[in-house]
Amino acid sequence: MRNLKQDLAHRKQKGLYRQQRLLQSPQGVETRIDGRDVISFCSNDYLGLANHPEVKQAFIEAAQQYGVGSGSAHLVNGHSQLHHECEQALAEFTGRERALLFSTGYMANLAVTSALTDRHDAIFQDKLNHASLIDAAKLSDARFKRYSNNDLSQLRHLIEATPARQRLVMADAVFSMDGDLADVPGLVKLAEQTDSDLMLDDAHGFGVLGKKGGGVCDALELSQQQVPILMATLGKAVGVSGAFIAGSDDLIETLIQQARSYIFTTASPPANASAIMQSLKFIQQEAWRREKLFELIDYFKQQMQSLEVELMPSETAIQPVVVGENHRALEISEKLFEQGIHVVAIRPPTVPAGTARLRITLSANHEKSHIDRLCSALSKV
Repeated sequence: MRNLKQDLAHRKQKGLYRQQRLLQSPQGVETRIDGRDVISFCSNDYLGLANHPEVKQAFIEAAQQYGVGSGSAHLVNGHSQLHHECEQALAEFTGRERALLFSTGYMANLAVTSALTDRHDAIFQDKLNHASLIDAAKLSDARFKRYSNNDLSQLRHLIEATPARQRLVMADAVFSMDGDLADVPGLVKLAEQTDSDLMLDDAHGFGVLGKKGGGVCDALELSQQQVPILMATLGKAVGVSGAFIAGSDDLIETLIQQARSYIFTTASPPANASAIMQSLKFIQQEAWRREKLFELIDYFKQQMQSLEVELMPSETAIQPVVVGENHRALEISEKLFEQGIHVVAIRPPTVPAGTARLRITLSANHEKSHIDRLCSALSKV
């Protein structure tokens, strides 16, 4: 076995060592971590639903009726009535024919490449895509090509230069570490012009973007035909856990028949599905959560501008502050924690080398007073 101790020491020396902090309270904006009461600015609970009393109650009541485990895979005897109802609700909400639940977004992305591509095909991805998309392509038998962030002219060249039976373009709708949006209209147009299939991973847009919170496809009014493969996670704005893929009946049937990460995995607890459905109701009925979130985003950007702190060009709840050097990002994160502010330092390989950053995320449960405390703490470090 390789020298693991030496490898770990090397990671520490380069400022790449990761450490777990212990959350000792429910998920929220005011939390207790490692014995300290802090204001959190690093959760993806964008709408503040992870600890909502009615979402918790939906989970509790479903657990009392269905138990806490599903027992087996969906295709054995783990697919409950609640899973079925949740998939129907997600399909209706996204305007797709059908939807399929997965235990994680990672598994959903793996499902797409394992079920839909083989060695005769080619996959094209943005270089800033999430690791789960990249790994899904690497673990497939298809040829894998990456294009520079939002560079659709390069993507067109790669597609036209790559012989393949089928071409699949996979892209994040909202880039998780930068917070900006992909050129989704451009991707839709290019996919149509090159006869390629398009998949969007809308993990950070679903629940937040659009008039009804349906994500980037809702915001841009994109149909199933324009975006035939839509994936989104359920542990961020929805506040629960898991993920889903939505699309045509043929797509979902193919995933059920051929996606290894679906076939060979125990189904998530039925209570999860119940909590997800309750969250979906709040997303559709309580638009004030999204409205408040975007008011807070604007307020935060104004405050940072007054501090002359440069932000990345993001209009979403993800507001990164690029520091650059790994150790410096860690130092700032630790000093903020000492002041009662929890913001995690993000370092390579999650982001490109030399772009270590503070990934600040906002929630509808934040108040302007929370942001004032964050900005005050930042001004001191």
